[in-house]
Amino acid sequence: MGGVEDESEPASKRMKLSSRVLRGLANGSSRTEPAAGSSLGLMARPLPIEGDEEVIGSKGVIKRVEFVRLIAKALYSLGYEKSGARLEEESGIPLQSSVVNLFMQQISDGLWDESVVTLHKIGLSDENLVKSASFLILEQKFLELLDQEKAMDALKTLRTEITPLCIKNSRVRELSSCIISPSSCGLLNQNKRNSTRARSRSELLEELQKLLPPAVIIPERRLEHLVEQALVLQTDACMLHNSIDMEMSLYTDHQCGKEHIPCRTLQILQSHNDEVWLVQFSHNGKYLASASNDRSAIIWEVDENGSVSLKHKLTGHQKPISSVCWSPDDRQLLTCGVGETVRRWDVSSGECLRVYEKAGHGLISCAWFPDGKWICYGVSDRSICMCDLEGKEIECWKGQRTLSISDLEITSDGKQIISICRETAILLLDREAKYERMIEENQTITSFSLSKDNRYLLVNLLNQEIHLWDIKGDFRLVAKYKGLKRSRFVIRSCFGGLKQAFVASGSEDSQVYIWHKGSGELIEPLPGHSGAVNCVSWNPANHHMLASASDDRTIRIWGLNELNTRHKGARPNGVHYCNGNGTS
Repeated sequence: MGGVEDESEPASKRMKLSSRVLRGLANGSSRTEPAAGSSLGLMARPLPIEGDEEVIGSKGVIKRVEFVRLIAKALYSLGYEKSGARLEEESGIPLQSSVVNLFMQQISDGLWDESVVTLHKIGLSDENLVKSASFLILEQKFLELLDQEKAMDALKTLRTEITPLCIKNSRVRELSSCIISPSSCGLLNQNKRNSTRARSRSELLEELQKLLPPAVIIPERRLEHLVEQALVLQTDACMLHNSIDMEMSLYTDHQCGKEHIPCRTLQILQSHNDEVWLVQFSHNGKYLASASNDRSAIIWEVDENGSVSLKHKLTGHQKPISSVCWSPDDRQLLTCGVGETVRRWDVSSGECLRVYEKAGHGLISCAWFPDGKWICYGVSDRSICMCDLEGKEIECWKGQRTLSISDLEITSDGKQIISICRETAILLLDREAKYERMIEENQTITSFSLSKDNRYLLVNLLNQEIHLWDIKGDFRLVAKYKGLKRSRFVIRSCFGGLKQAFVASGSEDSQVYIWHKGSGELIEPLPGHSGAVNCVSWNPANHHMLASASDDRTIRIWGLNELNTRHKGARPNGVHYCNGNGTS
């Protein structure tokens, strides 16, 4: 808003002064030229400007005066002083009132008493705000007097000017200690690079700018912030946004196509001899683990070009493998046979390092604690146990904690253990607080998946729906995903893509389904498999790579439609078949 103007001062000179003051604030300098043509007798309370209530834009929500002031502020911040001054002069809309300019000049010049008087003339209605600003100014005066070794003057300022404000009593006591022990005063400003106890005046101006209402002093880079905010909102609203490399332009509205969604089969992995039940990428995206009804697990390696090849085939389980889990550092892998044992493998060598079992009971699921020092497994007696890497049991939670077919997750802080405790309920066990909470569903739960930020759970139901639960605070059902087919099998889904903005799932109709997480809208069903798709996994390090495991004994690697690399041995359709030896 504009303020009272000194009619004897040409507009262009006044505006050039304003730009210099603001440039000094932005660049951190503490000195500016004296304010010409200012009047101590004037108030800075905004007066009506011609067109003050005029709005612009098709929606009628942008005030012309505010818009012009923001543009002027941006011009000065970019160093276009003449353009900023010309805009103020031509529009008749000053960036700041003459009283505000005077106030800022007095701060830069160290005229503390005069600046406090001018502060009261800015027209601030909040008395507490005026006191807080006065405190900052007088504190600076006090500290600079101490720097000048004028202890008595500093003491007088503290007693007669700062203390009567009756605010920030603890800070007043800290300032008092500077009189008694000057060496302790340096601790009050530990961020200072030099020995001066007082902050620089440009820093004081920045603090005052944060404190004063934005209508009085427009925040630095406000226009840039609004533009960035608009771009972020556009990407958040874009249902197909899935690339950090996507260039954005201010010239057009942002909109993505499906070319950034992995919807084309790039590779078919054929090294399992029976139904493939599980796939899971490592945290760093460099490996893929798969598990099968053939009682084997495979560690696949993902090279820098995105090509996947067999690294190790892991054998030793006596039953089909129902669970796999990567260690936090991706150097080890846990596998669990159905009602059998948990095995820990070295990823580099493929060697089995340890077999975990519980006398008289089978193990059904496994998970790592985030520090990598402990593991957790579900037991066929419906208990959940925690042990160290040598197999020593540390804690066991007995009772109805898990089902015979169950996923098991541990939050990244290691505090909560999540499992399916009943056919229609998921248990969240806080092992430190000894507190349990449950998510209740009306349908049978077949599997679930935890988001990377620990905020959301994807819950797969037997009724051909996937539910998204917000588990931060009170449980809240926020979305439902429909379209997939399920009647008999355990189908697993996952989060994925940039900022985990997508949900993918297998389906009994041999397709992979992808939805936008926020809207719940189906983006694309991906055909290709010839049997039920049991599990999907989205590469956390490559937002354009997705893996799916199927009853057709294959794993498909999905990528973007445009192939940037032709793999050796690729078929005419661009699909690379791998049987574990790199041959067709």
